[in-house]
Amino acid sequence: MSTSQGVNVLRYSALLFGIFYGFSHQRTIYANNKASHVENEYKHRESLIEKAKLEWKKKNLPPEARTGSGGVITDPEDKNFDLEAYLTLKSAENT
Repeated sequence: MSTSQGVNVLRYSALLFGIFYGFSHQRTIYANNKASHVENEYKHRESLIEKAKLEWKKKNLPPEARTGSGGVITDPEDKNFDLEAYLTLKSAENT
């Protein structure tokens, strides 16, 4: 009779240990997943901010930086862009 009680105690102890181990292991996996997700989200936002900064710099360049040689504006987004002057400049560079 004492043998079966000892076996039952061992079985239930193993069961409780397995449940505790599974719970703690699941929490560890969840914490690692969450940390990885947060890090990836941070990197994504950081790259979006860098892209926005580059676009802002490109959009708000001073007029001197937009001009090529000879004072011709080479940025087609500029309101003072002159296609004829730009094409003349390019044809002069090619010859």
